[in-house]
Amino acid sequence: MQGNFWEQVGGRPTFEKLVRKFYEGVATDPVLLPMYPEQPDLEGAIQRLTGFLEQYWGGPGTYSEERGHPRLRQRHFPFTVNPDARDRWLAHMRVALDSLELSPLHDTTMWGYLERAAHAMVNTFDE
Repeated sequence: MQGNFWEQVGGRPTFEKLVRKFYEGVATDPVLLPMYPEQPDLEGAIQRLTGFLEQYWGGPGTYSEERGHPRLRQRHFPFTVNPDARDRWLAHMRVALDSLELSPLHDTTMWGYLERAAHAMVNTFDE
């Protein structure tokens, strides 16, 4: 395979499709939706997550140029991210990732990262 992961899976269109599908699920989730202060318009969140994932997987560094270091745990600390929220996030992301129909290698690679990231965001075990 040639190119980095971002290029191999189709670049920005692939990541934007992933994130938009993910937020379709979030928009209907009573636990996750309140974590997005810009609701009901999630466009800002869509652009931030798309940019972050693009940069992480080898695409343009626009996310850091605009927002600085990702600091994922710090940015999510104001929100209650318990195991239920994590599992809901992962469920919506699994649906979104399945919609891409990536090769098994690319799917497994991306899913492994998403699972690790979701587990790392848990900041409480309280309901």
